[in-house]
Amino acid sequence: MIVLLVPDLTTKKCVSCNAKDMRPMTVEAAHSLIPQGWNLVTEDGMMKLQRTWKVKTFMKGMEFFKLVADVAEAEGHHPDLHLVAWNNVKIEIWTHAVGGLTENDFILAAKINRLDLHQLLSRKVGE
Repeated sequence: MIVLLVPDLTTKKCVSCNAKDMRPMTVEAAHSLIPQGWNLVTEDGMMKLQRTWKVKTFMKGMEFFKLVADVAEAEGHHPDLHLVAWNNVKIEIWTHAVGGLTENDFILAAKINRLDLHQLLSRKVGE
């Protein structure tokens, strides 16, 4: 059995996206870092991280965004936040400055994964 060790990105800090030598990562590199629950998507030739959640109410969606915004602001790296049909939350993360994914995106996704969101989320059937 092959075990892939994914680094604990929650211990890292996002770096400035203004570095001239920062480049978008390859698909292979992105797949090696993808956090649990996130999907790698390509839109208009640009790779992004994407994840969706279903929240209990519209206001729980706003609370969800506030928690994510606090993490994003602390990291200086800001995702695209979408609230669709009152209770469907979608987050897209990519480094706009390079037109693709960098380690910053995976750091932010990992930190979002560590948020305690269960009180905001709808329960799935069978839970």
